[in-house]
Amino acid sequence: MLLCLRIENFALIDNLELEFGAGLNVLTGETGAGKSIILDAIDAVLGGKVSSRVIRTGTNRTIVEATFTSNSALTAWLSEQEIDLIDDNCVVISREITANASNIRSRSRVNGVLVNRQVMGGLRDRLLEITAQGQTVQVGQSAQVRDWLDVYGGASLMQQRHEIASSFAAYQQAHLNLEKRRTSERERLQQLDLLTYQVKELKTASLSDGNELDQLLQERERLNHVVDLQKMSYQVYQLLYQNDSEAPAVADLLGDSEVTLNDMVEYDTQLLPLLDLVRDAQAAVTEVARQINTYGESLEADPQRLEEVEDRIQELKQICRKYGSSLNEVIAYYQRIQAELAELTSREQSIESLEQQEQAYLEQLTQACQKLTQLRRESAAHLEAELLRQLKPLAMEKVQFQVEIVPTSPTATGADKITFMFSPNPGEPLQPLTAIASGGEMSRFLLALKACFSQADAVETMVFDEIDVGVSGRVAQAIAEKLHQLSQGHQVLCVTHQPLVAAMADRHFRVDKQVISQDKSRKENNGNGEERTVVRVTTLDNLNKRREELAQLAGGKSAQEAIAFAESLLTQAANHRQKVKN
Repeated sequence: MLLCLRIENFALIDNLELEFGAGLNVLTGETGAGKSIILDAIDAVLGGKVSSRVIRTGTNRTIVEATFTSNSALTAWLSEQEIDLIDDNCVVISREITANASNIRSRSRVNGVLVNRQVMGGLRDRLLEITAQGQTVQVGQSAQVRDWLDVYGGASLMQQRHEIASSFAAYQQAHLNLEKRRTSERERLQQLDLLTYQVKELKTASLSDGNELDQLLQERERLNHVVDLQKMSYQVYQLLYQNDSEAPAVADLLGDSEVTLNDMVEYDTQLLPLLDLVRDAQAAVTEVARQINTYGESLEADPQRLEEVEDRIQELKQICRKYGSSLNEVIAYYQRIQAELAELTSREQSIESLEQQEQAYLEQLTQACQKLTQLRRESAAHLEAELLRQLKPLAMEKVQFQVEIVPTSPTATGADKITFMFSPNPGEPLQPLTAIASGGEMSRFLLALKACFSQADAVETMVFDEIDVGVSGRVAQAIAEKLHQLSQGHQVLCVTHQPLVAAMADRHFRVDKQVISQDKSRKENNGNGEERTVVRVTTLDNLNKRREELAQLAGGKSAQEAIAFAESLLTQAANHRQKVKN
């Protein structure tokens, strides 16, 4: 419930503080007196759009502060936003708007905590709802009408809608995956062709040993120098074992050394280790000589093998130039593209599986939408009956009303286009409400609609801005009684020109404009002369003041007849309240 509203330098308001109460709070005054400015301030403090025009001329800052009572649900939500309550279980919301020559800045706080627009939007939905005759546009929007119907349908319908939101998200993701896969198909085929060619080429190359190229290079050197190797092998053999020249071979020298050491050992056994070393050396030299001789004898020129080696070397070098700096890198690349090729090949079946997945999610979404549509039809039937019941006391006994539900493509909110269809006169066909309803009929329709939603509506404060425009007499009285009915379960703020409505108020405020003299400093800052127009609000807290205001609304002057009429209105309102209480 809105307890207090403090406004500073907002439009024509210089400084104003209002205290509201439970039940029906009514603001009256002449046309243009500034009643709507107060509602604009309420809208602004709760995050509504503002411009620099809301800042009072001659100033560069406006502040609006609203104090609301809290409840358990609101307290829990504020706790989720890490905002604590202040004393007396209150929520204090403030908005400061500043402007200079180039831009406008706005800062909102909740209980002193700076908050963003998203938090303010969530808070507004939990605190207050403004209804005006200008909501014709909203009534004509299928999305808004759908949301109203769903809220009216209750928890089961909203739960089904949440399930559809999840199902739609899953379907949308599956659809995006499929579209992405289809979009990449051309790239996949191009990549598939390239990798197929590369794998075939590398497979033909028969790569298995990363050292093959080094080994072939060594083999090529050997084949190119067979004669030299034979000659040098024979030279080594001669030097080690059998020398045809006068110089002795190494084996002969070691044999002579062995004989001498053998004689020496007879006199000194300490030389035995040296004798063993010489014997080992002689055996090693003999073995080397044997092997080098065998090697030399095995060497022979092989032009065909040399050609094969040269061809293989060129092939491997060409492969390395294309696929890697070394044969090991080429083999690693070959293994990698084999895996990529297998993965690309497997994707041929993935489109079909993605199509099946998308279809499965679509069927799931369609079934969920069908269930939601059925729940909406049930909710629509209840709303139609209840709204017609609410409209009857508003002098619309013969009106026809229907919630039209037309199938559409599935979305996150279902597969229905919803329109309020209306016929105010018997025998006339149903047409969209916004296309046929007059201003007065729209006023009554909106009021009846809010009355239908009042039980399901979580907000405690409902604001009606001139909802009774275009009606009079019996209809005005019916609207007054309907507003009073709503005020039994909600705090209601109402701007009205109807004395019948004003008479029903639990708390009555008169709004008017006054021209005041401004002090010298303000005159200098403003530059607009010595006088300024301001909006003033008077709380009509006694019977005489209320009687005079009602007389003004009824007759335009405080004539005796108007006073008597005002007295009768107050008596009638008191009787109605007593009747409702009983």
